Amino acid sequence: MSEKLFIFDTTLRDGEQVPGCQLNTIEKIEVARALEELGVDILEAGFPISSPGDFNSVREISKAVSNPTICALTRAVQKDIDVAADALALAICHGYSAHSRQYGLTRTRRQQLGYD
Repeated sequence: MSEKLFIFDTTLRDGEQVPGCQLNTIEKIEVARALEELGVDILEAGFPISSPGDFNSVREISKAVSNPTICALTRAVQKDIDVAADALALAICHGYSAHSRQYGLTRTRRQQLGYD
């Protein structure tokens, strides 16, 4: 049996709890890309209901990286969950079959996101 260790990183959300640490969306995307390069499996991108800025950061991070799974913090409150789902709506889903990966993915990432 092979075992896999999943790295779940909370830097983008919990890191802002440190006094004096306030990142804008562009800086958060830079951190997210660096974490992606390090091989982080899951990125907790933020707490979307906390502010429009955090909502936007979660949305933009979910578009900017493709390998980690992007998630968002919520409370057990329907409105929190709905807002997080909206923020994550543009995240790329990784539920492709082997056949789709080999033969069906003919669109670029920009096309998948609706930019081209």
